[in-house]
Amino acid sequence: MSHTEQGDINELKRVRLEKLQELRDMGVDPFGGRFERSTMAQAIKDSFDNFEGQTVQVAGRMMSKRRHGKAGFANLQDYSGSIQLYFRQDDLGPEKYELFKKMDMGDIIGVSGTVFRTQKGEMSIHVYDLTYLSKSLHPLPEKWHGLKDVELRYRQRYVDLIVNPEVKEVFVKRSRIIREIRRYLDELGFLEVETPMMQPIPGGATAKPFITHHNALDTELYLRIAPELYLKRLLVGGLEKVYEINRSFRNEGISTRHNPEFTMLEIYQAYADFQDMMDLTEALISNVVNQVNGSLQVEFEGQTIDFTTPWKRLPMLEAIKQYTGLDFNHIVDDDEAFQAARGLGMELEPGAARGEIINEVFESFVEEHLVQPTFIFGHPVDISPLAKRNRETPEFTDRFELFIVQREIANAFSELNDPIDQRQRFQRQVEKRQSGDGEAHMMDEDYIRALEYGMPSAGGLGIGIDRLVMLITGSPSIRDVILFPTLRPVKE
Repeated sequence: MSHTEQGDINELKRVRLEKLQELRDMGVDPFGGRFERSTMAQAIKDSFDNFEGQTVQVAGRMMSKRRHGKAGFANLQDYSGSIQLYFRQDDLGPEKYELFKKMDMGDIIGVSGTVFRTQKGEMSIHVYDLTYLSKSLHPLPEKWHGLKDVELRYRQRYVDLIVNPEVKEVFVKRSRIIREIRRYLDELGFLEVETPMMQPIPGGATAKPFITHHNALDTELYLRIAPELYLKRLLVGGLEKVYEINRSFRNEGISTRHNPEFTMLEIYQAYADFQDMMDLTEALISNVVNQVNGSLQVEFEGQTIDFTTPWKRLPMLEAIKQYTGLDFNHIVDDDEAFQAARGLGMELEPGAARGEIINEVFESFVEEHLVQPTFIFGHPVDISPLAKRNRETPEFTDRFELFIVQREIANAFSELNDPIDQRQRFQRQVEKRQSGDGEAHMMDEDYIRALEYGMPSAGGLGIGIDRLVMLITGSPSIRDVILFPTLRPVKE
């Protein structure tokens, strides 16, 4: 913002502060109390025939105002929408009309009046009483759209919601999406639970955690990177179908697809496997899309995404062969895999395992082609420390990821319930940490102890709620679907 623009704002604030004092001098509380509304703005417009001639009480924010001598109009905006107000001095009386004259854009008011239609056909309220509810001391921006204001919109979401109605609709739709997910899972007999967000050992994913300190216990705690290991402890305890929708935290970079604080849905079902989770994912997401959008086709960044089932299911090695020509079924050791990836022009760390190289090749050459909903399954054990091995090819796991418009939306697998195998995989992760990999999994003795009591075979599924909301609402950035995203500090 330029010095001139800031100076203009400061002058407008000064004028509003003067009006604030004038209101108090008139005996008016500029920050009034309770106001009983009888209806909402949009309800009047939707059922005008029922409201015409009736007296109503509405409240909201004044978004425009124009005055013609002893009469004037204003536009009032509430949560539901907006409606025109008509003021006339002869009806309001001199004192109340003086209040109308002092009103500024952004002021919050309550009015009582009669519903009518103007000569131009505008559905309106003829105001007979006016109550000040909150004086706005900061002027609303006249031009809030545009790239130059994107960062400011995220920082001042409260203003963004006031002046950009389409932003509010995104978050209303987000709420509907989560509500529909809950309804669907509840009807299938799943139990919603809550597990710790502060954990002594961060588990359930490979990611760098946020660390905090508990003074009373004099111990380090970690903001969870995933709820997975606690939810699977519940399977051990006999809760056979559970889910959680809540925050996870990862100490990673910020981008249009990543926010350090994000919302995950995780689901676990005893006596199921990754194929059951694939079916559940397909049915759950397609149902949510249809219920919320009224269609299985969604427009996203100029592309039509079709959520009509069934969705494509493709083994990871077959996808790599399709898009690179490399057949890792015949590339059997780490060195050969390393040379094959180098042949594609990739730069890899020496000593990378074959499974890790397979994943690197997939991310570099395949993901960009996965536009329509596609399940990729058969991930290497090296990158899947919590997934059950495939019986026929034990170096791979019964795991899938769902990709839509090049984004990973869901991750699921048949859960590893062998405590001996789990300990060995944790130990390999510990060795990675000791070699400098800050995202490798820690050893979790209590989780292994839980497995030793016996965990039933199970399928587990995680869905990124923020990314799903991005798709369904056509939002290009994760910041568009998080009310208060994490942003870089403002430099003074």
